[in-house]
Amino acid sequence: MNENQFGDRVRHILNQGLELDSAAAERLRLARERALEHQRPEPAPALRWADNVLGSLGGWSGLSLRLLLPAALLVAGLLTLYAWQQNRQSAEIEEIDALLLTDELPIDAYLDRGFQDWLKKRAAEQ
Repeated sequence: MNENQFGDRVRHILNQGLELDSAAAERLRLARERALEHQRPEPAPALRWADNVLGSLGGWSGLSLRLLLPAALLVAGLLTLYAWQQNRQSAEIEEIDALLLTDELPIDAYLDRGFQDWLKKRAAEQ
């Protein structure tokens, strides 16, 4: 039995034994209508996870900001690290090209097994 069936069954049992005067019944009807007006619409099935993370569409709760702000900072940090590494790699390539073009690096160095060691030593000197 799911929640809807259980709720319908409880409502049916309560309605059977419930006899109220018209004023009380009217107050209950109005309270029920007010509660239904404030009821949050059920999110689409594909976006239920987003509703749990972000909260309702109207308000940003503290929970959502506690999740989104660190996530945004993490993404920004990763993008900065990626850009820094790309700049460093391009600077190393430019240095090797400049050394080749100025004849400071012999072409035979490419055939030498110690070429990587030479590059590391050169980079450490600067």
